[in-house]
Amino acid sequence: MVATARKIVISGYYGFRNSGDEAVLKSILTALEQEGKRSGVTFEPIVLSGDPSWTAGVYGVKAVHRMKMGEVRQALKESDGLISGGGSLLQDATSSKTIPYYVGVIRLAQWMGKPVFIYAQGVGPVNRKLFYPLIHGSFKRSHYISVRDQESAALLRSMKMDGSRVEIVPDPVMGLPLPAGAASKFPAEKPDGLPKIGVSVRFWNEDRAELTGIADGLRKLAESRNVHFCFLPFHLPDDEAASNYVIERMGDVKSLGSKITTRQTEDPQAMLLEVGRCDALVGMRLHSLIYAASQRVPVAGISYDPKIDSFLAQLNVKAIGNSEQVRPERLAEELAHLLDDAESWKAEREPLIAELKRESTRPARAIAEYFSHKG
Repeated sequence: MVATARKIVISGYYGFRNSGDEAVLKSILTALEQEGKRSGVTFEPIVLSGDPSWTAGVYGVKAVHRMKMGEVRQALKESDGLISGGGSLLQDATSSKTIPYYVGVIRLAQWMGKPVFIYAQGVGPVNRKLFYPLIHGSFKRSHYISVRDQESAALLRSMKMDGSRVEIVPDPVMGLPLPAGAASKFPAEKPDGLPKIGVSVRFWNEDRAELTGIADGLRKLAESRNVHFCFLPFHLPDDEAASNYVIERMGDVKSLGSKITTRQTEDPQAMLLEVGRCDALVGMRLHSLIYAASQRVPVAGISYDPKIDSFLAQLNVKAIGNSEQVRPERLAEELAHLLDDAESWKAEREPLIAELKRESTRPARAIAEYFSHKG
């Protein structure tokens, strides 16, 4: 079979060194390549990025600046279609400009007659109902729609979207593979015999109440057993600052026999490998929890957004705290339980994780099949 080359523009929050969003991009690129080979289609991605030269260098793809609309228009004009996603693109919690931007890119592609594929998006929260018709109109004209959770699908139905057209699929990052030659390319630090707990934190509340609770909980755990706390900043430099806040609050755990390290990387697969080397993980970042689940690492999630609860529910797990309150005793007890009962945790969730990994490439499969039938 002779592969047909198709140029596809990918729109998302890319080029900002956020490990979770970069993992989404890497997962989409990997899935497109795999599913394209099965369908006889070769994809040539063009990524809309906040830092095109960095994105092009890291992923080996063409990239244009997401805010230079002349470049965006040209990329769409020469393309065969647009992928919008994944991630939480259509929400107005962080800015009122986010939804108009991403909908604008979708509508521009549609005005040019290009097929649009909504790829595993997390839709919401949308607090301004004036955005409802914008989202509905752009999705109605899209060729394929997939969202990553039931809540997103329900929100679209409340916008009068035909629910039968909306597929619910796992987050793409559930299908992210470890880097090739992982052991030699990213050697592990010298083993110390201590159980390793990954820690992914972020700033949320101004009073830092949640970070204080996490720090006190980790300290309590260190007072009961020797552990290795490995801090994993997913979004630099903000998460590094949040990690340092927690580390300072924890105090001198080294005198108790425990250890603290920080592992930084902008490579999503390298971060995936670091998470996979943990024995348990406490995370505020959604994709820290997704990374951990994909590598069968038991998780303790701190919820600051419904998307955290939605993902944990897919694992039959509940958050152990939220952005308003993290009880130190509860966190210490849960982490101790996850370390002591890790094999049972993994066995109970293996079927759920395996299904999420299998289904994570479904949007790429649908896109590859669409183009294979176009001839």
